[in-house]
Parts: sequence; C-alpha cells; structure tokens
Amino acid sequence: MGSLSGPIHTFPPSLDRRPGNKQVIVRSNLEAQPSSSSFSDNSAALTVRERARRAVEIAREKERERKEEVNSKIASQKAISIILRREAMKAVIEKKKSKGSKRLLPQTVLEALHERITALRWESALKVFELLREQLWYRPNPGTYVKLIVMLGKCKQPEKAHALFLAMIDEGCTANTESYTALLSAYGRSGCFDEAFSLLEQMKKMPNCKPDVFTYSILIKSCLHAFAFDKAQFLLDDMEGQGIKPNTITYNTLIDAYGKAQKFAEMERVLMEMLQDGGCEPDVWTMNSTIRAFGGSGQIEMMERCYEKFQSAGIQPNIMTFNVLLDSYGKADEYKKMSAVMEYMQKYHFSWTIVTYNIVIDAFGRAGDLRQMEYLFRLMRSERIKPSCVTLCSLVKAYGQAGSAEKIAGVLRFIENSDVTLDIVFFNCLVDAYGMMGCFSEMKGVLEMMERKGCKPDKVTYRTMIKAYRLAGMTNHAKELLHFVANDEGTQLQRGKPDFN
Repeated sequence: MGSLSGPIHTFPPSLDRRPGNKQVIVRSNLEAQPSSSSFSDNSAALTVRERARRAVEIAREKERERKEEVNSKIASQKAISIILRREAMKAVIEKKKSKGSKRLLPQTVLEALHERITALRWESALKVFELLREQLWYRPNPGTYVKLIVMLGKCKQPEKAHALFLAMIDEGCTANTESYTALLSAYGRSGCFDEAFSLLEQMKKMPNCKPDVFTYSILIKSCLHAFAFDKAQFLLDDMEGQGIKPNTITYNTLIDAYGKAQKFAEMERVLMEMLQDGGCEPDVWTMNSTIRAFGGSGQIEMMERCYEKFQSAGIQPNIMTFNVLLDSYGKADEYKKMSAVMEYMQKYHFSWTIVTYNIVIDAFGRAGDLRQMEYLFRLMRSERIKPSCVTLCSLVKAYGQAGSAEKIAGVLRFIENSDVTLDIVFFNCLVDAYGMMGCFSEMKGVLEMMERKGCKPDKVTYRTMIKAYRLAGMTNHAKELLHFVANDEGTQLQRGKPDFN
C-alpha cells in the first residue's frame, strides 16, 4: 500500500504491540508461507555465544513473567478491596435512603451519584440525588444539575431533564449557556426538534445565555443523526447570521454524517469549506471520517489517496485510523494491504483495542481462515481484553460457514464460564449458524437458551428460522412458525415458544 511506509509484506513476523512484550508470530493461510529451510539454516548457524545469550534472555523473560504475575495478584487484591468497599457503600446508601438519613458523609453520596451518572443509571441517580438534597450540608450546585441533565438526555428522558432544569432554577441556581445547552441537547437526542429549536430562540433573547458554537454543534449533530439535513443546513445559516463561526468539531460532525449517508458531494464541499476557513484546521478526526466514508463504500483507491493527502498535511494517524483501514481492507478482501497496516502498527507500537481485534477476527472468519481467527482470539484473551458480543458473533458466523457445530459448542462453553452479557444480535447469529448447518434441534434449543438468559426473540429470530426451514424443505415447520408470528403481531414476543412436535 503506497500510503504506508515500507514495502508490503505478508503478515508481519510479530504483533508485539507494546514495547517489551514477548513476540507473537502471526501468519495468514491466505498468503504464501516462507520455506522451512531458512529456519533450519538459521538454527544450524547458531554459535555457542548466541545460545548463551538466548539462555540469558529466556531467564530474563521468566523473571519478568514472574514479576508480572506477582503484580497481577497484588492488583487483583486491590481491585477486590475496592469492589468490596463500593458494595459496602451501596448498602449504606440503600439503607439510608429507606430511613431518610440526613447525616451521610459528602464523599459517600457524591461518589454514589457520580458512579450512577457515569453508568447512565438515571433512575438510581435521581434517587441518590434526592438523598443528596436532603443532607444538612447540601448546597445547590449548577454543575451537578448539568451532569444530571446531560445523563437524562443520553437516556432519552427529555421531560425529566426539563423538570430538573426547572428545579435547578427554583433552588436559586442561575441558568447559563451551559445549562441551556444541556437541556437543548436532551431534546435533540430524543428527536424533539420543536422544543429544541424553541429553546434556541429563547437563548438568543437572553443576554447571559446566548448560544455559542458548542450549542449549535450539538443541535446540528442531533439533526444529522435523524437525517434531518435540511434542519442542519438551517442551523449553519443561522450560525452565520448570529456571527458565530463553525469550529473543527462542527465541520467534523458534518463530514462524518454526510460520509455515513454516502453524500460524498456534500461531504467534499464541507471539507473544502473547512480548508478555506483560516481558523479551522483538519485533524485526525477529519481524516478518520473521510477515509471511513470512502472505505466503507468500497472506494479503496479514493480512501488511500485521502489518507496520503492527510498524512502529507502533517496529520498523524491514531488507532482509530488503523481500525478504519483494517476494516475497509478486510471487507474488500484486500488481505495483503491489511497485513501492511498490521505491520505498520507493530513497527510503531500501536496497542490494539477490542475494536481492532473484532475487526481482524471477523475478517479472517469471513475468509475461512479459522486457524488465524482462533489464534487472534487467544491472543486477545492473553492480553486481558474481554471479548464482546461482536467478537462472539464473528466466531459463530465463521464456524457456521465452515459447518463446525462442535466449535460453536466450544464458544457456548466459553460463554458459560465468562460474564459476557449476550444480546439479541448474538442469539440471532447463533440461530442463523445452526440453520445454515441444518442443526434444527440446536436451532430450536437457542430459543430455550434465550429464555434462560432473559432475552426475548424478535422478528429477525423467527424470520431466520423460517428461512432455514424453507431452504431445508421443511415447509410444515416454516408454515407453523409463520402462523405463530403472524397470529398476534403485537404480543408474539411475550408468548411461549412455538411447538414443532
């Protein structure tokens, strides 16, 4: 790949993404393998000094691993201590909430509130906040209200966000641009654009709450998420009328949205406006959005040209850039170029994330290279990166395509021994894999598994099963299941499983 420094090779000799880690050999079955004679020649050429040096290195490696194990145990003990302390704190909070205590320690309540806000547990957060307001030491803080309003916006609770905004004013807090923007964002995230635009007009009339570029950027992003491109353009024109210039975040939001919608002409127009604006310089987010747009649509050459232009402009890639390149090359079956990206990441010590692993695992799984896929999955676990549902879906799909039911059973055993939270997408993927292999007993068993896990089948689940039955010529089963789904469209997900006996 011309956009990456160095020649294009097959998979790099190692994927050591952190300095000092042990080297890991990764080679693809899709590429030509080097002959084994070169390895035997190298082994024969080892001198006594080289063997002694290697023995020392092995001893050092064992000592390093021993220290890492000791440190891991210490870290685990500290983690357990923190968890126990937090659980005790939760117990105190729950107990005091029922008794209405007004003498809790500030740190205890504030930590509990922060934890719930971060986890987007809005109902529990509001209960803790009510407890906070009952404390003798409580003083209204606009910052706390803003955090809660933002959380409610993310949880699609605009009415409760508005109620909290009014409560903030009633407690004597002065509303400012930040608090109004938080409320406007809550309306925008839920698609309540009438309320959001009305609030924007109110802000224009208030001397101390004038909308700023951040206010407009947030509302523009909400409009673009709802594909309301006309409203986004109206806001851009309104910004210009108010004398507010877009910043890099505004331009990046537009570029990303137009790219995802494959509106390439509009995306390039915004990019040109950004380049002509002396106050806004493209950054790595601009590069990532642009190459994702072209790479995601299969325009690999255009993606590479954009990557080269951004690099020549002095913009350095980050891990997200490489994830985009890996994903684009993988979906385009460009495994040689995918290897070059991996080599570049190794050379400059870019640590892989769960997204990186999911991308390469999925790519090799779709290519049928199960050995490489399994190796990367083991490597992922060895680096203590917890597999997600996306990872498991890739494994199940690959094994389904290969007709390996026993391998899928191995994935299910792994799940039973882990704390991975499964979603409907995984179960639908599992149903599809079993149906593809003609394992209809196992496919029906997925419904029982879903019931145990508290996950209800959806239309995709049943449609996938119907398709599998029809392809296998089991028309009676397909008709019975189709009748089951159509019988009560509004409540079939609440009912029991269909009986094929």
